[in-house]
Order: sequence, then C-alpha cells, then structure tokens
Amino acid sequence: MNHTAAKIILLVCAVLGISQLTRAEDGNPWVVFEGKEGPGKGKHVVFVTGDDEYHSEEGMPLIARILSERHGFKCTVLFAVNKTTGVIDPNTQDNIPGLEALGTADVMVVFTRFRNLPDAQMKHIIDFIDTGKGILGLRTATHAFNLKSESGYKKYTWTSREPGFEGGFGRQVLGETWINHWGHHGAQSTRGLIAKEAAGDPILRGIKDGEIWGTTDVYQVTLPMLPNVKPLVMGSVLTGMKPEDAAAPAVEDPKSKKTIDKNNPMMPVAWTRTYTGPSGKAARVFTTTMGGAMSGSHDWDNEGLRRLLVNATYWAAGLEDKIPEKADVAPVGAENPFKRGIKPQDVKF
Repeated sequence: MNHTAAKIILLVCAVLGISQLTRAEDGNPWVVFEGKEGPGKGKHVVFVTGDDEYHSEEGMPLIARILSERHGFKCTVLFAVNKTTGVIDPNTQDNIPGLEALGTADVMVVFTRFRNLPDAQMKHIIDFIDTGKGILGLRTATHAFNLKSESGYKKYTWTSREPGFEGGFGRQVLGETWINHWGHHGAQSTRGLIAKEAAGDPILRGIKDGEIWGTTDVYQVTLPMLPNVKPLVMGSVLTGMKPEDAAAPAVEDPKSKKTIDKNNPMMPVAWTRTYTGPSGKAARVFTTTMGGAMSGSHDWDNEGLRRLLVNATYWAAGLEDKIPEKADVAPVGAENPFKRGIKPQDVKF
C-alpha cells in the first residue's frame, strides 16, 4: 500500500465514521489495528503469538481489537506462520514474521509455547526486553522458548541452567518457568481471587473478587517466587469446568495416603514484577497463567479476565493513572475471524 492510497483509505474511513482500520500492508502475514481515540493513543502494543495448545492466534486479536477500538492503542498482532503456505500455523515453531515491529513498541505481549526461533527473529524480542519497556506474558509464556544448542540466545529457553539465568525467559523475566499443572488439566477450571496484598492495585480496578474465571487449570509455581514479585490474583481450583462449581476439597491420595489440598497453598495466577536487563533499565512485567481455550471455550469469554489484561496493558505502558474505573472490554465485532489455516492478510471484517 503506497502513501497516497493509505491517505485515501483513512479519509474514506473518517467520512464513513469507521473507527477502526485494519491493515495487512503489502500482503505481510500480520495485522495492525490502528488506535481510535482514547488514553492509549500514541502507544503501540505488539502481540507475539504462537502456541499449539491454547489458541493464542484467536484470543490475542480479540484483545488487540478491544485495546485499539475502545482505548486508543495501536496494536500489531504477529503469528506463527507456515513458511510454505503462509497460513497461521502454531505447529511451525521457528517462524514468527514481523518481529521488527517491536522496534516501535511500548508494550510487548508474549503468548508463545516452545518456540525455536532463529537468532535473527529472537534478536528483536531480546532487544525489546532490554529497553525497559512493558512486558506481558500469558499462560505458556512461562515456557515461551525451547531454543536449540546452536542458538545464540539459548539461555532464554525454558530449561536454561545457565548460572544466574536458570529457568530462562519464564523464570528470569516473567517470574516463573513451566513446572506442572496444579489443577487437573481439562477437568478443573480456575476462579480468580484477589490476593490480600493486592487490594487497591490499579490493575485490579473494576474487577470484583471471584469475578475472574477460566476453563484453563491453575499452573504450579514456585513459592516463594522471585524477589519483587507481587501476586495479584490467586487461583482457586474448582471441582469442574463451570464458573459456579465449588472449590476443590482436600482429598487423600490413595497411594501415599497423604492429604492433597490444591487450594492450600493457593497458587498465584497473575502477578507483577520488575526485570532489569544488561542495560540497567527496569521493565514493568505482568504475567498471568490464564488465557487459554479448553473444552470449546475461551478464557477470554470472561469479562473479568479481559479487563485484567486491558488494565495490565495500561499499567505496562506507564498509564496506570488512566485506567478507567471500569474499563470497556466488550468484544469488537460479532465474531473473531482469526483462526488456524488462514492467511492473516486475507482476513476481512
């Protein structure tokens, strides 16, 4: 798309009252949602997706559209793309085109799983991490990278044992790497309870205790966690896959005869911390182990979780004083057209 054509499209959109412009410029396999008016105007959020389990390629465009349409943020969404067919393909673990967009980003949102990206692509991610700008990690971002020995960024892999960087990107940047499922995967959903020490935190503005719910189970994390970690939301393991289900009771393990109580201790499912890289610049980091899709349902169907991520984006961008009392997080459009097996640049709204 040349500059003149872009101006014409913007003018037409303004005349017709179209508030959101979606671009896949020059056939590139990513999508850009230009920000409408709002507190986030002038801020750029880049979503890095690519997981073969929890459909980040669907959930992150949904959140990006909310942020751009209702809050003014410019949002770029990147996908794992098949190098032969050009379609969204989370099983392609070594290709996320468009990471150069991080060069102008204010916030990076990572929702990847076991990616083995080439150094040329990883460099953009690592360079961003060291800028001191905001970082959000979702669900499998705790084990975002599974880099091979030839990678120049091997220490960022989830199993890293490099002294001083054990646990890689997940542990050192976000606050935790992958350990295990705490709730029963696919059978026990999660209710989010506000951590006592988080009362009044701006990221929780407009969110009631117990309002957050999702079908994805609670992840196990190390307790206590890394220094300067502040738990925001604790994950109550439920007996089933409905929001009205009760908290799972303590049970006796038939083998060990020991009592197992998945709600004591209760694991954090959302927290904040700061990460300081080699540059000495401290980045605001928000992590949640929620955000997936199970049993045909997205965690993002839950209004409380959508509000949590929208608020966290404001906070990561340094706009915590602009977080609304109750942020508008209504989905944009009748349906979400992004899915596996299509080319991002072919999506129509």
